[in-house]
Amino acid sequence: MVRDRLSRYWSGLRSRVQEHRGLSITAAAAGSLALGLVGWVLVDQGGLSHAGVRPSLMELLDQVGRERGRQLEENPSSSVPLPPKSRSWRSPLARQCSDVDTALRSRLNQLDARSSSWRAFVKIDPSNFGERYDQDAFGRRIDATPRVVVLHETVYSLGSALNTFMTPHPRDEDQVSYHTLVGQDGRVLDLVDPLSRAYGAGFSAFLGEWAITNKKLKGSVNNFALHLSLETPSSGANANGTHAGYTTQQYDALALVLSGWIRSFNLPPAAITTHRHVDLGGERGDPRSFDWSKLQVRLAALGDLCVT
Repeated sequence: MVRDRLSRYWSGLRSRVQEHRGLSITAAAAGSLALGLVGWVLVDQGGLSHAGVRPSLMELLDQVGRERGRQLEENPSSSVPLPPKSRSWRSPLARQCSDVDTALRSRLNQLDARSSSWRAFVKIDPSNFGERYDQDAFGRRIDATPRVVVLHETVYSLGSALNTFMTPHPRDEDQVSYHTLVGQDGRVLDLVDPLSRAYGAGFSAFLGEWAITNKKLKGSVNNFALHLSLETPSSGANANGTHAGYTTQQYDALALVLSGWIRSFNLPPAAITTHRHVDLGGERGDPRSFDWSKLQVRLAALGDLCVT
């Protein structure tokens, strides 16, 4: 059923954007769906998210490299690193089945119906993404089903981010990408097939889970994550903790993209989190100035928050 649902979803999306040039999404088999995420509050023993505020700067690939390429302290040939201690994730999104904004629902549905005018596939360099693994670097079976959404921001312009992703990066530590970008004007650029692995977060975990796909590197959520990045306003082209925030068009497009992922992968809304939360290095603070209430009202209008 997962295969059929994904095939219908991506086939429909391709047909709506067929006049755009770019990368076609292949609806390959998604494998068994083992979520392990239930309810609105995902709570384990451990502390809350650390308060790093430095954003993930696209142009400074050496910083990205340090995060993705952080070397294992252990001898990789003699031991398997233990997963990190789980940190609780208290989702800002709440269950909502009533009091939805019907006018907003109508507007979003109309926007979705003409997605070919604002959503397109863009081909990036193949060095910046890869396949999801069903075994880790130590030969153990792992679940590659997308089951967490990580929100990011670009820090600089959409064009700057695209230039980075279209540039070949033969070194593992330089490779970087998101599945989807959302511009300030509401344009959506799909860069990596959701069934493939984008390199959006390096040293990272969600609810104590990571996947080690390279014995030389520490674990990451990339093998089971979907990465979406919002274009940062010009006031955020710095390392400050806040900026002017995101536009109405961005929140509209974001909600529609997330709604598609929620339904395609049967994701609980509580599985939508931030780079700041999954980062284990304490260095990332994105997406800065994100307004969860604006996402709440939109996902409620689309009917995606009325789940048990």
